[in-house]
Parts: sequence; structure tokens; C-alpha cells
Amino acid sequence: MEVIVVGAGFAGIGAAIKLKEANFDFVILEKAADIGGVWRENTYPDCACDIPSSLYSFSFAPKANWSHFYARQVEIQQYAKDTVGRYGLHDSIRFHSELYEARWDSARNEWLLDTATGRYRCRYFIAATGPMHVPVTPTITGMETFSGDRFHSAQWPKSYDFSNKRVAVIGSGASAIQFLPVVRKQAQHVTLFQRTPPWVLPKLDVRISPAWQRRFERFPFLQRLLRKALYIQFELLNSGLKWSTFTRRLQSAGIRNMERAINDSSLLAKLTPDYTIGCKRILQSNTWYPALASDNVTVTDGVSHIEDGQLVAADGSTHEVDVIIFATGFEVANPPIAELIVCAGGETLAQQWAGSPNVYLGTLAEDCPNLFLTFGPNLYTFSSAFVIIEAQLKLIIRTLTQARRRQVVKLQVYAEKNRDYNVELQQALQGTVWNSGGCSSYFMDSNGRNSSNWPWTTCAMRRRFAAFRLNDCETS
Repeated sequence: MEVIVVGAGFAGIGAAIKLKEANFDFVILEKAADIGGVWRENTYPDCACDIPSSLYSFSFAPKANWSHFYARQVEIQQYAKDTVGRYGLHDSIRFHSELYEARWDSARNEWLLDTATGRYRCRYFIAATGPMHVPVTPTITGMETFSGDRFHSAQWPKSYDFSNKRVAVIGSGASAIQFLPVVRKQAQHVTLFQRTPPWVLPKLDVRISPAWQRRFERFPFLQRLLRKALYIQFELLNSGLKWSTFTRRLQSAGIRNMERAINDSSLLAKLTPDYTIGCKRILQSNTWYPALASDNVTVTDGVSHIEDGQLVAADGSTHEVDVIIFATGFEVANPPIAELIVCAGGETLAQQWAGSPNVYLGTLAEDCPNLFLTFGPNLYTFSSAFVIIEAQLKLIIRTLTQARRRQVVKLQVYAEKNRDYNVELQQALQGTVWNSGGCSSYFMDSNGRNSSNWPWTTCAMRRRFAAFRLNDCETS
């Protein structure tokens, strides 16, 4: 096998499309029974994207009939399935094929992949597992004394009944702001345990009328224009976060969004962030603050411990609940797949990185020949994941095509080139809102280093990726 792609989320689907177009022999290994990645896993109430649907899709596979400006989970998952069908990829996917280990075979210059469905060999390995698929659940002292139900928002039980239940929501990030307003309508009471309040801006969450859907279908250039306008808007957002005047205006919009729904001064104080907007992920919602102002919702500090089955907040208050929902996010700064990839020197990527991923252009790792990471370290920015994925795929396919033409069997980034790049990257991150905005976020790894963010615009990213050539690698 020439190429194996691990993961059938959008990065893996995009890789498969481009590999097929370039006539590579490939297969996709997917751990689950269906495609979709994060959009397959997250099925909590009101799950939706926070990037407009016209931008949150492949530029080469547009969808004219999105029902909302911000698409819902079901529709995004269906788009993934439709795209796989449109490009005839289903027969190339091996489901229930969870990766146990990928090991470089130096004798044969190949990757050896051990999976739930057997052993595979390939010349090139594309890890398309994404940064948001392994839920993080905190360790809470005394959890063994809690006898009620508990689950992570990414493992939502189907048709769970919250009637007459007292619900604890731990975490106030991107998932919580979507499902809590729905849950509180069903539950007897909801207690939000919040360590740090997020900045939440209004969301232009409107339906796209059938008339506009028909216009997009009949005149594709209209949707292309909308996509371009949205792209420019996000580029301006990323650039604007470097300027205090711009961040103050965004924060003022966040305060106004809060004050429209909340009159209680003590609640306002609990919900007002004390850090610069952008330091954490910027959220959008029109229902979050009205929900928190409801009579059956209490906002308190983060969980300290559990005592005799009751949750004790950091402020000392106790709360008796029937169910706990962990809205505590995913492992982002240290990709879990790094623990499964054994490089040429015998160490896993995780061991090499020692808590701080060090990757060239978020794609090529030292001492790991013929490995490509999609949406790898230091590629996150406030834009559509599809912009980043497509830029990476152009780099990967161009490199593979050049390697095939030159009959290269082994390629890896020069160590010095990678280290110089990462020094430049970290220097550029100093002074950015992500590093110095006054918050603690998942952007920072266990060593206090920013292993998540791209410090420049995605326009700069695309230019830099486009300039990459096989000559930037050591080859044989």
C-alpha cells in the first residue's frame, strides 16, 4: 500500500479525495463504525458549528442547501457522508480499525500499522485523527461517593431523560454554552460549575431560506463570494486581536451581550472574564446568558471535591445533584495519537516531544520518516478548519507526487530546519493574546509552551505551505 490515512473525519476524507485524484493507492482506517470524526462523536442537544456553514466545508465540494448560517451537527455529519459518496470513497474505508500502534520499519522503509482489524504496511502514513476526539474528564477527589449518572458531553447517552433531575454541568466552554440552555428547560435544576467565564459574543444564528438555497444552487458564484467575504472577516479578526483597541471593542460587545439578559449584579460579576478576549476560544451564543439568568440555574465556582455524594465548589458551597455532565473539552495541546507512533529511533512521538510538540509546519515530525500529520501542533487559529486542512493537503499531495516522480522511498524534514522554524514560531507567539492575555487555556501544553496556535494569518499559512518543497527534506 502506498498511503494509509488514519481517521475518517474531514481531514481524512479530504486526504482521500486528493490521493484519489492524484492516483495514489490508499486506504482509510477508521476506528468507529461511521465517518465524521468530531461530528460523529458529539451529539449533545443543539450541537452546532461556530464557523459559518459556507466556510465550514470544502471549497471544492460546496453545499448550496445549508439550512442554517451556522450548521447543526446532524447536517454537518450528513455533509461528510454525502462527500464520501460524491467522491466514491466508501470502499476505501476500513471501519472498526482502531490503530493500536504505528511503527517505522527502517529495514523496509515502511510503516507497520497494528490495528483492530489486522496489520497493514504502507510507504506513507497520514495521521488525520484531529485534535478534538479524546475527551478530557477531570479527576475529582471523592468521585467514588457519587452514585448518580455521569458522562462527558462527547459521550452523550441517546434519549437521556432529564425530567425532575438536578444536573451539574462542569465546564463552561464551547459545548456547555450549546447544551445547557436546552437541558435547563427539561431539568428540575442545573448547577454550572465554572472555573473561568468565557467571552461570549452574539451569534448570527439564522435560517437560510429555501429561496436563498436555490439561488446558491443556481448561481454558485454567490456562495463563493460569501465564502470569500467570511474568509476575509476571519483574517481581519486574527489580525485585529493584536491591537488593544480592537479587543476592547470586542469585549464591549461581549459585555452588552451579557447585560441584555442579566440584571443581577452578582451574577454579572461571576460571568465577566478578567482576561483579554481571544486568550481562550471566543464563543458565540444568543441563549447562554438568558439560560444562566433562569430561576432554575445556579452559577458557582469550579468543583473542589465530592463529599458524601455532594459536589463541593471552590467557594465551599455544597450541591446535591442526580447527574454530572462533564463539559471539559478534549486533549488538544498534546495529540493522543503521538503515544501510538513509534519513530525511527524507537521512541514514540509523545516521548520525543516530552509534553511540547515540535513539528515542522504542523505537518512533518523529526525522526518520523514518511509521516504527515493533519491539523497538527501550532496550526489552530480563529478560522475554518477547512482552510487549514486544504492548505495542508496541497503540501502533502505535492510532496508525495514529487517523491513518487523521483522514486524517493524515505523523506523526513531536516532537524535544523524544524528547530529553526519552531524557534521563529515561538518568538512570534510571544506577546500574542494567546500567550499573554491573562488566562489559562488548553492552548498551552504541560510545559507552559504554546503548542496549539498559529501566530500569523491563514493567508500567511497558505503561502508558507505553498513554498514547501521536497528539497526541504532529507531523502533517499
